[in-house]
Amino acid sequence: MKEQVQEALNVIRPSLQADGGDVELVDVKEGIVSVKLKGACAGCPMSTMTLKKGIERFLKEKVTGVKEVVAV
Repeated sequence: MKEQVQEALNVIRPSLQADGGDVELVDVKEGIVSVKLKGACAGCPMSTMTLKKGIERFLKEKVTGVKEVVAV
């Protein structure tokens, strides 16, 4: 599952990088995906929305078994 999550993150990464941010996969355990928001995303007030409404929603659609995405 970790490889599938990484591939999916690679699809959305250019959108984050276009705004000066990025996302790094930290771990996947029991359907919980841990990521680290980097660059402009790290301090952005909208980062929670990006994480839940963007990254989490996309991963749930693309990778079977993803339950939640959390920032670490």
